[in-house]
Amino acid sequence: MEQPEAVGELDRSVSYVLKQVHAAMRTAMDETLRPLDLTVPQYACLELLGREPGLSNSELARRAFVTRQSMNVVVHRLQESGLLTRPEQAAHGRARPTELTADGRTLLRKASVAVRAVEKKLFSPLSEERQRRLREDLAAVVAG
Repeated sequence: MEQPEAVGELDRSVSYVLKQVHAAMRTAMDETLRPLDLTVPQYACLELLGREPGLSNSELARRAFVTRQSMNVVVHRLQESGLLTRPEQAAHGRARPTELTADGRTLLRKASVAVRAVEKKLFSPLSEERQRRLREDLAAVVAG
């Protein structure tokens, strides 16, 4: 019976290299967002709401890859900072749609530009074509 293949050399493991890229991006984002008084999950929340106003806490958590409890803390902090609004009670059901305030939209523009600069720098060793292929290849993996 054939033995299952081991991971082998870590530098040849796609998942390990992906984790390294993720860690590098997260560290750079943390440093870039800190002067704006934002964390990466807070930025993700703002970015998601900027693209799709009215998302519920559960939808925000799912799309930002955090737990509902963590997103609840994020939303509460952003609400206290005057960056988003959320009704006290749900119109129907339990979901309370969340939207950016004018201050939230202004901060999102600054943060989004800063994060895009981080991404451009991180991926600058790759040509535009190689970046496109990488995005397509990774999207195919996710879809598979």
